[in-house]
Amino acid sequence: MSEVKEKATVLVVDDVPDTVEALRRNLVAEQYRVFTAPGVAEALAVMETTPIDLVITDYKMPKMSGLELVRHIRENHQDMEVIMITGYPSVAGAVQAVKSGAEEYLPKPFTDAELREAVSRALEKLHRRRLGGATAAGPLPSPHGLIGQSKPMLKVFKSIGKVASSTATVLITGESGTGKELVARAIHYCSSRAAAPLVPINCGGIPESLLESELFGYVKGAFTGAAESRAGFFQTADGGTIFLDEISETSLNMQVKLLRVLQDREIYMVGSTRKRKIDVRVLASTNKSLPLLVEKGLFREDLYFRLNVVNIELPPLRERGDDIVLLIHHFSKKYSQELGKPQPTFTDRALQALRDGCGWPGNVRELENIVHRLVVMAEGDKIDVPDLPALMRFAVSPQPDLTRTLAEVEAEYIRNVLTNVDGNRTRAAEILGIDRKTLRGKLG
Repeated sequence: MSEVKEKATVLVVDDVPDTVEALRRNLVAEQYRVFTAPGVAEALAVMETTPIDLVITDYKMPKMSGLELVRHIRENHQDMEVIMITGYPSVAGAVQAVKSGAEEYLPKPFTDAELREAVSRALEKLHRRRLGGATAAGPLPSPHGLIGQSKPMLKVFKSIGKVASSTATVLITGESGTGKELVARAIHYCSSRAAAPLVPINCGGIPESLLESELFGYVKGAFTGAAESRAGFFQTADGGTIFLDEISETSLNMQVKLLRVLQDREIYMVGSTRKRKIDVRVLASTNKSLPLLVEKGLFREDLYFRLNVVNIELPPLRERGDDIVLLIHHFSKKYSQELGKPQPTFTDRALQALRDGCGWPGNVRELENIVHRLVVMAEGDKIDVPDLPALMRFAVSPQPDLTRTLAEVEAEYIRNVLTNVDGNRTRAAEILGIDRKTLRGKLG
């Protein structure tokens, strides 16, 4: 334990100066490096600039309580242990402290031996956590290559199974990033057309002036630069499936031509008067409300009815519950393998924070990007709440105690600087911008 003790840095947070001093002396006698703070705001300032191993904090303090500090530590500082002390012992208080993340709960008065044992236990836990850690195994993918076991996703899987055996046109709807193209791929590869091509088209990614020739092809001489005839996406997909992603982005003029294809199963290449028969199943998707666009005159009602033979609506990620945890493990395994590094373990608190998320406006795509970044940036084998984006962590806004005198603030700052340089007064004077004589005078 001596090696752990010599390297351990402890921050004592209490608004009672006598208690702070008593704790500081006991801990210094045990060879710990000790910083002190009279409140939560001052403690946050110390943690911003100094690596702390253990925080010993009072339960009840003015402005902000020790519980708020504990929660802030748990969600913003991965490598730190906490001991809660209080002069108001109660079972409810102990339970609340432990739930917030305190490793130990010491009611006042406590003996020097009880303090030493609590500090020792907390630092041993920290030491073991730094040494240990296991890799979480990823879940098996759900049917059709999609991930999910929630009721909304099971409903989607059931729909995919039903429509795959038919030739019906399917409209896949849902917010951006929910996996509409994955559903289209599942429908195609579970169908009798699986051996033929699946051709996905991003309707919003092709300029309007080029979309017709890209979809239907063109004959030689159809326009300037058409030196030879070229087949379009519909011919490429013949016998298979074409997926018109973001169909709502097409113009009314293009919608007329798509309607003709769906009605007659025929196309006209640009520059040709000869119709060509095609055998293509059409799947389409949108993240917008087509009925609302029809109402506004921005989408043809007859085309909407042709597309909406079967509608599969994908649920947003925020409504998929524990699917988020399955997806986290899936993506962490995927990117760990790509990077050639061990798959990290997500702590229970990190998984809960990700599950609660921030509404997930970007849905599965946003979650995948976050997990990818976490795997890339992971330094150890565990990912905890402090590793997550700031919006997913609880944070306390510093509120300094403005009732303290300048002399009190100065004395505390000088003491912490001295501790940080292991009592080297020359170095402390340099940092403070004063000479040794002035420093000696301020120390009294």
